[in-house]
Amino acid sequence: MTKSILRTAKNNWRLYVLVSPVIAYFIVFEYMPMYGLQIAFKNFIATKGIWGSPWVGFKHFERFFESYYFWALIKNTLGISLLSLIFGFPAPILLALFINETRHRLFQRVVQTVTYAPHFLSTVVLVGMVMMFLSPKNGLINQLIVWFGGEPISFMTEPSWFKTIYVSSGIWQQMGWSSIIYLAALTGIAPQLHDAARVDGAGRLQRIWHINLPGIMPTVVILLILNVGSVMSVGFEKVFLMQNSLNIESSDVISTYVYRTGIVGAQYSFSAAVGLFNSLINFVLLVLVNSLARRMKQTSLW
Repeated sequence: MTKSILRTAKNNWRLYVLVSPVIAYFIVFEYMPMYGLQIAFKNFIATKGIWGSPWVGFKHFERFFESYYFWALIKNTLGISLLSLIFGFPAPILLALFINETRHRLFQRVVQTVTYAPHFLSTVVLVGMVMMFLSPKNGLINQLIVWFGGEPISFMTEPSWFKTIYVSSGIWQQMGWSSIIYLAALTGIAPQLHDAARVDGAGRLQRIWHINLPGIMPTVVILLILNVGSVMSVGFEKVFLMQNSLNIESSDVISTYVYRTGIVGAQYSFSAAVGLFNSLINFVLLVLVNSLARRMKQTSLW
């Protein structure tokens, strides 16, 4: 068996060379840093190093679970993630179906260009644009509200508006780019299926429902599993840039809490414990959703 493996590796050495940078990247930047996870169970002292710091067991986890911020952080993190999943996940699917059904090539290219472009904006630029549009004095949205007889709204300082702004801006930025993979899946559907459906008298909506959606369903299931597996990983950068002392009630999530306690407060062991808890929840959700998809005889990751 060993000779067979070596023979296969020798015959396909070019493929191994091609994939080696990717393997090296994951080893160096993903697996080797796991060595530092042990500080979540220690009272880390920089002068003593990781090995020299004393063990404290689950002390930091217990402190986090019993803290005043625990349920607020879980509520905000899950709230933003679930809203993003509920409204953000179907958006690129609908856009891909719309583009696929458009027969006017020029209009199709214009829609694709307009919807893809926001993806290439940096998070800093995106948040800056959101603040400009929602400014209570000169923002376009508030000018429209005043024009219709309403009162200006301070969107960025109202806790009740934070999740809506975060999710809607995320959909606007990523919807077009995320639709590419669904468009690729739609191109793999045999045209003969649509021809046969037309002969049987099926309309456009019927063909979308009975041909296009089942055709891209394996792709949808895989991406849904991956999205659910990162449901607790709300992006730090965007939340941090949109966060202020007035909306922190609904904008404080686990990633910003880890930054505030770990980097600013220099509580490295405690922040590592919080981050590890967050990653374990994501891992459990990933395994559960993957198992559910496999039991339903859908496509799964493994």
